[in-house]
Amino acid sequence: MGTNRRKFIRNTTVGTAGILMGGSHLSAKSYSKIVGANDRIFAAIAGLGRRVNAIYTPIALQRNNVELLYLCDVKESQRVKAGKVVADRMDYKPKLENDIRKVIEDPKVDALFNLTPDHWHAPGSIMALKEGKHVYVEKPCSHNMAENELLVAAQKKYGKVVQMGNQQRSAEHTIEIIKEIHNGIIGTPYRAVAFFSNRRGEVPHQQAALVPEGLDWDLFQGPAVRRDYTSETWNYNWHWYGWDYGTAELGNNGTHELDVARWALQVDFPNHVQVNAAKTAFVDDGWEMYDAMDATYKFDGNKTIKWDGKSRNGYNTYGGGRGTIIYGSEGTVFVDRGLYKLHDRDGKLVKTVEAKYKEGSIGLGGGGGMSTVHVENFFNTIRGKEKLQAPIDDAAVSMAMVHYGNVAYRINKGFNIDPVTGKMLDDDAMKLWSREYAKGWEPKL
Repeated sequence: MGTNRRKFIRNTTVGTAGILMGGSHLSAKSYSKIVGANDRIFAAIAGLGRRVNAIYTPIALQRNNVELLYLCDVKESQRVKAGKVVADRMDYKPKLENDIRKVIEDPKVDALFNLTPDHWHAPGSIMALKEGKHVYVEKPCSHNMAENELLVAAQKKYGKVVQMGNQQRSAEHTIEIIKEIHNGIIGTPYRAVAFFSNRRGEVPHQQAALVPEGLDWDLFQGPAVRRDYTSETWNYNWHWYGWDYGTAELGNNGTHELDVARWALQVDFPNHVQVNAAKTAFVDDGWEMYDAMDATYKFDGNKTIKWDGKSRNGYNTYGGGRGTIIYGSEGTVFVDRGLYKLHDRDGKLVKTVEAKYKEGSIGLGGGGGMSTVHVENFFNTIRGKEKLQAPIDDAAVSMAMVHYGNVAYRINKGFNIDPVTGKMLDDDAMKLWSREYAKGWEPKL
């Protein structure tokens, strides 16, 4: 909205509303749109798959004063489905768009929710920043380390708000116990174990197939190198079909728990990563990467973070499907999306605090009150009322841990890291610092 229009609305809202509400010209919903127009955020969502349900609620809440202008997806059926949901929940119809670039080019859009597949996260977000948009980008915020650095640089260059969707950063119970850890409640924290267990099943092998009806396969690939379509790819299984689009389970879910672990230990880049990972279940199916990983990250100050990820083994080693355990010199904390438990050095349970807002755990898409609060933090930061819980420059450090683990798996060896710059101190590792892009799609500032 232009400056003159904002001034006009500011000066005329009260009088206009008073006149019209006296009669029957406007519904209560229309009235609320007038009185709140000066502070309204005009948003767009790109990527209408499983995570979009977590974004509808904070956009629909009247207190957030947000209007959704676009629903964008490369699959027509996704657009139509989302359009019906929004029309029902919000009593208006956003524009349905196939091409994220057209959405970003619209000067009316203030903020983009980037819920696309992993390989689109950084390139699409950088495009949006260059067009003056604020960005809420789902995890993982990047597909590789080069994109990780570029996205942080783009935020600094264009000065817009960029939040990653690591929503546990906005969970009150997690904020509370992390603050207590930093204040010494378990003494000196020295080790964290981040874990995830799931029962993912057999995955079909990719086979040559016709592009599904209504799918823009070229736009789905976007920045990735072009190839022919294979069955099962456009939907969730792109996560497991090689490295063109996904970042494996470490990027898919490990981002969350590694972020909490790093937050608790107050560490940045590690100085070493070592990984033991393999495909352990349904060994003859179409899954093309590890489904189990044990990774160890060492940091200055004798601090360690361990990742225990089991994509296709549901045994709850630590008493839950996902979470983080933080060990200190005087006690231990277990924290997940539902609660935290504080234990003393002898292992005695001292305190349990339940989460105020419930959130999906290991189910596809997740979503819940924690996501709502996280998105509201994004809106309030745009308005200058709050500070981001997951600013991209910090979130990108957690994201780097994902890339280090994946690179170590791909080159089949651990390596040292510069704890100041984050550079991988290994020639083979650095060959995977970036990726090959489709011509003309390379992300640039």
